[in-house]
Amino acid sequence: MRVDVTETINGVPVTEEQIAAWAAEADAGYNAQDLKRRGRGRPGRGAEPSQVVALRLTATELAELDARATREGKSRSEVIREALATSAA
Repeated sequence: MRVDVTETINGVPVTEEQIAAWAAEADAGYNAQDLKRRGRGRPGRGAEPSQVVALRLTATELAELDARATREGKSRSEVIREALATSAA
């Protein structure tokens, strides 16, 4: 007995046709070099691995950070890194 479950990827329903196409692609085989070039995860920031640091901010501080990031067209992380670099100089 098959249960009718609608699976989605990024909110788009996965069809039986798409599953069949993926299966055919897998059956045909993959080029290992092509898979290695796809890149996984976030892009690196340098030669060494980056560390993730948790930071607690008040709602006001977070709103101010987001406003500045939006105003300057940057991410939160970019604004924080620039502030650290300026204060360390």
